[in-house]
Order: sequence, then C-alpha cells, then structure tokens
Amino acid sequence: MIPVTIFAGSEVAVVGAGLSGLATARALDVGGANVVVWDDKLKARDEAEAAGFAVRDLPAADFSKFDALVLAPGIPLTHPEPHWSVRKAKGAGIEVIGDVELFLRERAKSGAGSKVIAITGTNGKSTTTALAAHLLDTAGKQVALGGNIGKAVLDLQSFTPDMTYVLELSSYQIDLTPSLAPDAAALLNVTPDHLDRHGTLQNYAAVKARIFAQVPPDGTAVIGVDDESCRAIADDLRGSFAVKRIAVGHAVEDGVWAKDGVLLEMEGGQEVGRADLAGIGSLRGAHNWQNAAAAYALARAMGLDGAAIQQGLKSFVGLAHRMEQVARVGNVLFVNDSKATNADAAGKALGSFDDIYWIVGGRAKDGGLAGLEAFYPKITRAYLIGEAAEDFAHQLGDAVPHVVCGTLDRAVTDAARDAGGSDASEPVVLLSPASASFDQFDNFAKRGDAFRELVLGLDGATSVTQRGKAA
Repeated sequence: MIPVTIFAGSEVAVVGAGLSGLATARALDVGGANVVVWDDKLKARDEAEAAGFAVRDLPAADFSKFDALVLAPGIPLTHPEPHWSVRKAKGAGIEVIGDVELFLRERAKSGAGSKVIAITGTNGKSTTTALAAHLLDTAGKQVALGGNIGKAVLDLQSFTPDMTYVLELSSYQIDLTPSLAPDAAALLNVTPDHLDRHGTLQNYAAVKARIFAQVPPDGTAVIGVDDESCRAIADDLRGSFAVKRIAVGHAVEDGVWAKDGVLLEMEGGQEVGRADLAGIGSLRGAHNWQNAAAAYALARAMGLDGAAIQQGLKSFVGLAHRMEQVARVGNVLFVNDSKATNADAAGKALGSFDDIYWIVGGRAKDGGLAGLEAFYPKITRAYLIGEAAEDFAHQLGDAVPHVVCGTLDRAVTDAARDAGGSDASEPVVLLSPASASFDQFDNFAKRGDAFRELVLGLDGATSVTQRGKAA
C-alpha cells in the first residue's frame, strides 16, 4: 500500500466504496487524513462500515468542511450530468480528483524518482499494459502493474528509485487526474465508446489525448495511428518529448509498425530493430500486433534492447478470458475468449483463427451478430447457447452450420467431438460469445472459468500454460 500523506490532518470525502474507493480510504487514513466514505448503494456502505471506515450521510453534509472530494472513476463527473457529490464539491470550491491523482502527488512528494508508464485506448489497453509490464519484468526491472487492471494504484508497492509503475488508465480515471505526467504514455486507439459519460466522440478523444498533456521533455508519447481520431491527435502533439507512432499494415517514419506479425522499429524512415510474433499464441491477430507494437515502443523508451524484448514477447502468456489458450486435445486447440461480450470483440478472435468451432451466445447486445458476416467462412460450425440462441440461429441462417445447445457444457461436449473429427491441421474450439453472460453466469470471468474447467475435464486434455507470475 502507498500511504497518502498529502492530506494529513485534512478532511477528505471519498465517494464510491468499491475496490479502488476502499483502497483510497485506507491509504488516506494511514497517511493521517480524516476520511469520510459514502456510496449511493446501501450494500456498499454496509461493507465499508464493516471494514472499519467512517460512513457519513454525505448527501446532507456541508462540503465546505472538506478539503477534497476523491471520486471513484465509475461515478459521472460531467455526463450525462455531474453526480450530486460533484455539484456539491464545485459549489463548495473544493477539488474533485481520483485515486491516480493522489498516487501521482504522493510520488512527487516522495522524491523517489519512480517511473510511470500510462496506457489508455478504447481497445487493447489491458493486454498492452500487461505485456509492457511483462517485458520490463522479464528484463529484470522492478515493476508494479495496476490502475484499471489488477490492483488499485494505492494498493501497489511503495515508491522506490528503481520501480516502474505500469498503469492502465480509463478515460474516467484520466478525467480525475489533472497532474497526470507519465514518463511514457500510450494511446492505442479511439473508437465510439462511453459516449454516455463524455457526450460526444470529440469529448471522449480529448480526454484520452490528455494522457500526453504533461509528458516531460525527456519522455515518450506512443500513439496508434490506425484510426482517424488518433491520427488527428498525433498530428497535434507538441513538445520536446519523443513521439512514436504505432500502425498495423502500413509503415511509419518514427515508431513501430506491424507487417504480417513482424514488428518493425523505425527511426527517420529507417528500420533500426524488429521482433517476430510468429508462434506466440497469446499475440495472435492484427489487434494484438498493435498491442505488441505499443508495448515494444514503451519498453524501448524504458531502455530495453531488442533482444530482451523478443525474449519477453515469447514468454507472454496473455490475459485470462481474452483469447486465452486453455488446452489441446490432440490437435484441437481450445480458446477462452469469454471477455468478448459484443460482436466487435468477438470479431477480433474470429479473425485470428481458421477452422473454428464457435461457441456463441448469452444475453445479446444490440445488433446481435451484425458485422461478423465477413468471418463466417472461417467458421466450420457454431454452437449456440443462452438467451440469444434462437435469435442467433436466425441471424446465422444458412450462412453458418449451427446447432442450438442451450448450455455451455453441452456446447463444449459437442464442439470437442466435432472438432476432434476434423481433418484440419489445427481446428479451434472458440468460446467468443458476442454476448453478455448474465443470463447464465454472474459475469464473463465466471463464464470463462466454467469453460476452462469443462475443457480441462475432457479426456486427453493437455493444459496450455497461460498464467504466469503477476508483474
């Protein structure tokens, strides 16, 4: 834990009593602040009180008595309208910040010189963050991984001169971090998302772009240029820091681009290094090539050489529930992509394999499978589960052979049998549901865990190592 001492002796309101909110309250309390906690949900308030925190009726409180409001990132700051606590804080003239802001201010106060890498983007930020941390870790660096992935930032190890913090940041977290000044920052992509919280795509992109606003002169900005919003941000970047562009399928002057699974590092239009992703199952697909290119650029910014990066790439096991290679039965590969809760996410996995036995369904999102038609030739057979099964059967029609299984256990059994009879070199049983899990599972992780357990229980299943030590 990182004690937050900058508010020692001060009154601080913490609104939002989830994991990051309670971590914030603990860090402030240990650092000497007088902390008051609130959550709009009764259950969360009860849990905070049971954990020993002072829970007070903040809706009725006089906010002028507080020195700051620390807001959980899931609570609206601006759109669709500011949360009542934000309005009260603004009316009282006190600042509204998040836990990452506390982390950065405490880092500055410590004087330890710890490095910070910050990574954001609509898609791929978790994989890129985990991979960047892994590359540094396998090269012998001291690394702490957290933020919007894994641990809350204030639950990470204390500041030391040789520590590098690799942080995934959502747009919500960036919005609450006015002094964000990472030593290296990456913005992967910007596509329409969270517009209910930002109003417009332009507002959303502007928040994402703030990750670069205070990069120091000797720092590095890494930015994907495969989408229009990010290209515009890249063209507007100003500062003496290095700018490294990331692309898939087209060359960049300075940065890293991916060509057919090979990462090419460029300086002044000349190739100065490369890394090969061939055979690295956790980094299949063009979307993962972008993630790997960004992690490569960040690792180079932290002083790693190409050989160390190549070794780290080879040992990266990926993230659970995101194209996670679970096991093989003979030549059949079983892949857990339970995190794919919409069609766009499922398309990333479908585009990464051939000879697919596709387990799909759950509680459908708007549009169902629309947009996935280009991947249908890759699918040998689909196994439909959950509430969406009948609707998906109609959507697939005659384009994809399919069977309504209803439940995940039957789908795994049927898909394993059918794939086992294939004469393809590597048939793939892919759980990529393109749907939410809530009809049959509490969340996507429990759905993925169930898939993993079912697969590992098959006769002849050989586990594919996918979980390494935490960075």
